[in-house]
Amino acid sequence: MDSSTSGLLTKQTTACPAVSIGGVKLRIDLGSSGRHSAGSFRIALKDLIMSCEVSRCVWRAAAVAASFAFALLLATPISVEAQEEVSAVEKTFSDLGYRNVGPSRGGRVTAVAGHPAHPLTFYMGATGGGVWKTEDYGTTWRPISDGYFETGSIGSIRVAPSDPSVVYVGTGSDGIRSNVITGRGLYYSDDYGATWERRGLVEMGQLGAVEVHPENPEVAYVAALGNPWAKSSERGVYRTRDAGKSWEQVLFTSDSVGAIDLELNPANPDEIYAGMWMGRRQPWTIISGMEASAQEDGIWKSTDGGDSWEYKTEGLPAGLIGKTDLSVSADMPSRVYALVETTDPDEGLYRSDDFGETWELISNQRGIMNRPFYYTNVTADPTDADHVYVNNEGYYESTDGGTTFERRQTPHGDNHDTWINPENPLIQIQSNDGGANVTLDGGSTWSTQFNQPTAELYQVDVDDQFPYWLYAGQQDNTTIRVPSNPPGTGSQGGHQGNWEAVGGCETGPAVPKPGDPTIVYSNCKGRFGRYNQVTGQEKQYYVGFQNLYGQNPANLNYRFQRVVPIEVSPHDPSTVYHGSQFVHKTTDEGVTWEQISPDLTAFRPERQMVSGSPITRDITGEEHYSVLYAIEESPVTPGVIWSGSNDGLVQVTRDGGQTWTNVTPPDMPKEGRVQTIDPSAHSAGKAYFAYYRTLLGDLTPFIYKTEDFGETWELLTTGDNGIPSHHATRAIREDTEREGLLYAGTEFGMYVSFDDGEHWDKFQFNMPRTPITDIKVHQGDLVVSTMGRAFWVMDNLSPLRQADEAMADGGAFLFAPEDAYRLRGSGFGGFGAGAPDEPLYSRNGAELDYMLPSGVTSVKVEIFDGEGALVREFESAGPGESTEIAQEMRAPFQRRVGSPTPTAHEGLNRFVWDFTVPGPNGTARGGPMVVPGTFTARITVAAAGQSEVLERDLEVMMDPRVAADGVTIADLQAQFDLGIQVRDAIEDADATIERLQGAQTRVAEGSDVETELKEIERALLTNRTITSYPQPMLRDQLNYLNSNSQRADQRPAADMYERLEVLVSELEQHKERLQRLIRMVTDG
Repeated sequence: MDSSTSGLLTKQTTACPAVSIGGVKLRIDLGSSGRHSAGSFRIALKDLIMSCEVSRCVWRAAAVAASFAFALLLATPISVEAQEEVSAVEKTFSDLGYRNVGPSRGGRVTAVAGHPAHPLTFYMGATGGGVWKTEDYGTTWRPISDGYFETGSIGSIRVAPSDPSVVYVGTGSDGIRSNVITGRGLYYSDDYGATWERRGLVEMGQLGAVEVHPENPEVAYVAALGNPWAKSSERGVYRTRDAGKSWEQVLFTSDSVGAIDLELNPANPDEIYAGMWMGRRQPWTIISGMEASAQEDGIWKSTDGGDSWEYKTEGLPAGLIGKTDLSVSADMPSRVYALVETTDPDEGLYRSDDFGETWELISNQRGIMNRPFYYTNVTADPTDADHVYVNNEGYYESTDGGTTFERRQTPHGDNHDTWINPENPLIQIQSNDGGANVTLDGGSTWSTQFNQPTAELYQVDVDDQFPYWLYAGQQDNTTIRVPSNPPGTGSQGGHQGNWEAVGGCETGPAVPKPGDPTIVYSNCKGRFGRYNQVTGQEKQYYVGFQNLYGQNPANLNYRFQRVVPIEVSPHDPSTVYHGSQFVHKTTDEGVTWEQISPDLTAFRPERQMVSGSPITRDITGEEHYSVLYAIEESPVTPGVIWSGSNDGLVQVTRDGGQTWTNVTPPDMPKEGRVQTIDPSAHSAGKAYFAYYRTLLGDLTPFIYKTEDFGETWELLTTGDNGIPSHHATRAIREDTEREGLLYAGTEFGMYVSFDDGEHWDKFQFNMPRTPITDIKVHQGDLVVSTMGRAFWVMDNLSPLRQADEAMADGGAFLFAPEDAYRLRGSGFGGFGAGAPDEPLYSRNGAELDYMLPSGVTSVKVEIFDGEGALVREFESAGPGESTEIAQEMRAPFQRRVGSPTPTAHEGLNRFVWDFTVPGPNGTARGGPMVVPGTFTARITVAAAGQSEVLERDLEVMMDPRVAADGVTIADLQAQFDLGIQVRDAIEDADATIERLQGAQTRVAEGSDVETELKEIERALLTNRTITSYPQPMLRDQLNYLNSNSQRADQRPAADMYERLEVLVSELEQHKERLQRLIRMVTDG
């Protein structure tokens, strides 16, 4: 490339102003070329009718999906420039939402940053979990990009040296392993990350580095690797002089080579070093590097702020050259370090002491250049140019200018990035595959990574316990299971004490055996195991027992990928299916396997190879191509089994594997991955699958549906029916109760369809933008795994299942409630959002969902028992409830005070009744829980001077764990009756105390009557003037009995009755004495 022309402006992108359509603020992004495609954003309205009534306007639609759609017809793509807009479905069902249930064991982080002006504050960018910020040295982290960023994949972060309020974030991680997530532009904040704007570079893929001018925060440079899977002209080095409002592509070598790193000379910021890289991932291999003679891949230098560039060669490898990473120390600006991927023995750390003009190989020490495409990061101490760190599988430190290295310890291996405080180099933040960690002592100790819910999970499976648990493989860690709600035995280690590894390894899956969740079928990179949670042992039952590492998959008897399918038959828990290129079946938990299919893949021989070229071999099974990725058996008909391969074939058998038919849609683009297959729970011939071609550079969404065993297919994602044309699809599930209600997981979030895929709407709610790897519909909930934000659960899908009826006339509607399990508080949670790393658990109680039109002024909720007696009532105008934090001898705890109030906003409202009756004297708390049975929920809705009454039956069920412990309904009835008796006694005592206090105001001071009244007072009320262990008197003794008799589900103890009898007898004596004294006061 001619260096005299390399600095010419070849492309410029400009962010366009926001426009408002129908009150919705949108920003039009014409992209780098200014092109747009007609109809790229269109939501159809089907048979939409608007009818006006006296008090409100009601939108009616023949199809429920049409009721939720926006009437927008736009011809240009829309980019997320400010906070994310709420979709019509999200607005209508606004009281729904997701709960993050963990784990908070951190996931991969490849970008970190800080600023010396705020030494307690650091930023980290997860590869799927977005940007997080700590202001206390990593003790706590909070997400700051949620609601702003279109993707959770972060490639680079820099705080402007001259203004710490300015933060630039480039999306798209530069560690391009097979699960890499594409970038979607550069984001800018000028308020320390509180709010963000996207400022261009949307199509530039992975933004591996961003550097900000040390004196002018509006001048910045970005290294854009580009599309990591395909050729693209939108790559290279970009420069902005107006804080990202416009960009210039100042260095471009070809459509195959992008920029991976940048460094500015701290003493002369016009001097810039760039690492260019030919790096591309394909489903079957990873390509890294090219010949240096092409003068593209390698080290480039500019001395005029990026206007022109020169390719540097002296002392650098003359043959193949791959990924490079650069670092300059402010202590010695003439010194530049470069990690360079090339062939042995020339691969390693290079150093220039003359501003990058000449180079010398300083170290090729083993370990500092493992897997260059994934690691390759060097950081020089800004206060000591001889002090340098290298991030790789290990973390290495040199104090002699890179000549020798010693390995240092970090909380997790697989290291990626380091930022060193230039005013105190002992303060650092470092990142790896386990998250980010902070040190205050130069790396001797580090902060925890167990406060970062950024886990990358490949799938989700669930068991049939109560509450159920979620299982997956967590990338770079182990398999893991976490509870959907607190288990009965609360962990004294907090929520982290509930994390359990269940065999296998990071890849998963981990599939619990139906009916016996102590047994888990787990995978580790193609190796099948049977894990027993009682013994803690995993029996190894690999198919073929061949080690897949380091081999051309064509030479393996069984081609397994790292992530392989394990499917337990929905008809027989002893039957398990497993997939290589064949479907394998076991009925004895893996001791023996039967092959029940031929090769069900496309198997193109030219795709079978030793992965990693032209420099570095990398054969771990990630790139094994022509393997099965999905196996599912119909829940309707045994023997109907579907398979999907990662090279684009869908096959089905209807006779348990005796014969198979290739039913791949003929017009479907080839060689993608059949990511998820979902056989319908409603018809044996009906199935869906999500097809994923991202690793081929194609982000088009593909969801297909068949209703005739695959003879014909319908594409449900046209790019203009709700799921955007660049939201690649990973998961699809049909609701198990309502046919045609579909949930789709994409590279950038969740979508829902109410009409079997004709239309889709965003279904994100409070879940951050992150890839959805799997979806399950289980026990009435929606269970989701993500590649960067752990597990999420949406409780109680009944409003969605009844949406047709609810939306029929636009008036108030009370949904038929789900059966409600009568649960007591246990473990942690149920109080709403806590710290960002804490799981959010369900609130115990019966969920009452009701839909309201606009204009409602008040709502009253009443609960009646089976006899028609009023049990409880709540009004929207009530004082409400709050949560208090209290502390006694042990850790702080939360408790509720007050009474909940039903909401009255337009759309879905959800109210939770905690199963209790009023406490003493009508108080909101302290009453016993009702006995399981049939109740009636009544909702009274007032609007425009009129009221409407809606009723539904509600079943309150016994906690199955309590029933298994031998507790009966009769026991709970006895407990409830005792609770009412104690409540009555408390009310009687309070009334007596009130009469006593009234008498005391009328009695003569110093009289004998006053003395006797004080004696009664001392017997009834505890003396609070005694600060150390005062004796509880009768009123407090009743409280003590009340709380203890209602603490657990049980038949009351005999001593409870005896104690109540004693206390009531004492109270009666005090009442008689008080009555006598009152007569004396009155008569006197």
